[in-house]
Amino acid sequence: MENVSQRVSSLAISQTLEMSQKSRDLQAQGIDVINLSVGEPDFNTPQHIKEAAIKAINDNYSHYSPVPGYPQLLKAISGKLKRENNLEYGTDQIIVSNGAKHSLANVILSLVNKGDEVIVPAPYWVSYVELVKLAEGKNVIIETSIDSDFKITPEQLKNAITPKTKAMFLCSPSNPSGSLYSKSELKAIAEVVANSGVDMFILSDEIYEHINFAGKHESIAQFEFIRDKVIIINGVSKGYAMTGWRIGYIAAPKWIAKACNKIQGQLTSGASSVSQMAAVAALNIETTSITEMVTAFKRRRDLVVKLTREIEGFKVNVPEGAFYMFPEVKSFFGKSDGEKTINNASDLSMYILNKAHVATVPGSAFGSPDYLRFSYATSDENLQEAIKRMKTVLEKLK
Repeated sequence: MENVSQRVSSLAISQTLEMSQKSRDLQAQGIDVINLSVGEPDFNTPQHIKEAAIKAINDNYSHYSPVPGYPQLLKAISGKLKRENNLEYGTDQIIVSNGAKHSLANVILSLVNKGDEVIVPAPYWVSYVELVKLAEGKNVIIETSIDSDFKITPEQLKNAITPKTKAMFLCSPSNPSGSLYSKSELKAIAEVVANSGVDMFILSDEIYEHINFAGKHESIAQFEFIRDKVIIINGVSKGYAMTGWRIGYIAAPKWIAKACNKIQGQLTSGASSVSQMAAVAALNIETTSITEMVTAFKRRRDLVVKLTREIEGFKVNVPEGAFYMFPEVKSFFGKSDGEKTINNASDLSMYILNKAHVATVPGSAFGSPDYLRFSYATSDENLQEAIKRMKTVLEKLK
């Protein structure tokens, strides 16, 4: 008899991973599925990073690593934050973990007590609300739409803050929408938090920092008057095509870093020794691979925006970062092809998978049920074919 804990029972299954699995299941049956549900670059890790990992193996980096990370990596992260973001963080303010998701979990478990409120702008990355549930906190959702480019306003934030508010998530560039906040927009949010009279923190998820089509990345930590309330979450997965290496990190006030170190010491200990040394090379050695990757993603973004706007019923904006499209699809709700009626985005996503053999993710996974997310982290040819297939099957819905 199954008897799992309530905390496990309360968690939702990750719909992004679930759709990827359904795609693989169809592929195993010999069906040609184009998987646009995956949130990772389709580029290989740059050669110099792989060579650093090989050197680490040969140099016998095969023992337990320090819980917060090797000093070389902590120094490299501190240097990166200074060089790229003009932010001063000592190595004692940085904790390296097994990916940015692990970093987020450490922070949430360090800050949130039972009943504490955490503000989550929607659409949100799937794990935010589940991590708050694990900590027995309460999610307070702020809804946005394509008409506001999926960004919250200072007024919405002000109205969501209560004496029970402990933290808020901020993801820029965003997964799933690709939206990013300008410097002035971030300052306005920072001022609301600073003037709220509530002891709350900003969890600034900057994992898509380098995949930015609008210019220089802006971090909310740049504002001195709010910095002691900001926790930066970042990593090497997206910008350096290192998803499988599992290296994320936080930069935070010392007491938060110390708390995360304490939790990590009991749950996982230090991150992979070889992966850490590879991350040192990623952060320390200037490379053209990021520029080349971002150039490719911007070209694909432009291609996908053009093609999806030709699908009647899709409402599309222009994402300024990451590698996702998040079109509004509610015009299809209630339509049918004579066999299947579309009641919601989950129905539509499954319809597209089964009829067009293209894997997407319903917006309900991200707290925005009128939308679909699909990734353009694949070849131009795959994108053209996928959207052609979608257009063909969606035209059958009347």
